[in-house]
Amino acid sequence: MLLKRWITAVVLLPFLIALVVKGSPLYFSVFIAAASIVGLSEYFKITLPECGKANPHILLAYAVSLALIALAHSRMFEMGALALGVNLMLSGVIAIIRFKDHPDAAKVVAFQMFGLVYVTLFLAAAALIRSGPDGVVWIFMLGATVFSGDTGAYYAGTYWGRRPLAPAVSPKKTIEGALGGLAGTVGAGSLIVFFFLPGFSWSVAMAMFLIVGFFAQAGDLFESILKRTSNIKDSGVILPGHGGLLDRIDGILFAAPVIYFFQTYLAGG
Repeated sequence: MLLKRWITAVVLLPFLIALVVKGSPLYFSVFIAAASIVGLSEYFKITLPECGKANPHILLAYAVSLALIALAHSRMFEMGALALGVNLMLSGVIAIIRFKDHPDAAKVVAFQMFGLVYVTLFLAAAALIRSGPDGVVWIFMLGATVFSGDTGAYYAGTYWGRRPLAPAVSPKKTIEGALGGLAGTVGAGSLIVFFFLPGFSWSVAMAMFLIVGFFAQAGDLFESILKRTSNIKDSGVILPGHGGLLDRIDGILFAAPVIYFFQTYLAGG
């Protein structure tokens, strides 16, 4: 399994680097839109397995997801609240129409709305980062801090892990692994700041690394809650050795808004 994880990473990494460095913000937003659709599909399989692919609530979610990413790319993300509001209104109308034959329609609306926030809204932050100032550097900051933290947590937990971190959620995760993950996040982020963001305040940077490291690991654990509640191991099979897309980006989802905040409001601090 570990070999498959590394092979998948080695194959995909050059593509992702080329997409970020050589591709335009538009291409990156298209990639994020595709990732959002795949992520939502996996999310709905976890939370609403009884709903088919043609369920109107799910189809509406896909349409609104694309609209949210388009708004983020166009730097009109303030209209995202309106898009989510329209989604809730339309979902409510669909639930009213379907309630007689589907008395669980309100639950479906709640999970659909949550999925748009959890998957699409958080992924949209990545599109905002890429189209913002020094977007390429900050996207690498996002990816490097999260994935280095994930790698650090895995190896620190494997070799030194003794005390469980959240046994009810993920029995294999340990406090030692979490600390190794924070070290990986701080190390990778420090290298990027040193070489590519020389004007960035180190005190602000360290605060960012710790917050990103915390929320990236929280995102990992939160997805574990979703899967444990539905009694499944992986969100999908799209990435050999990793499982589904959500299994790979669960930390990214919680970390992207943090990186966007620091890039937008504190980069000059």
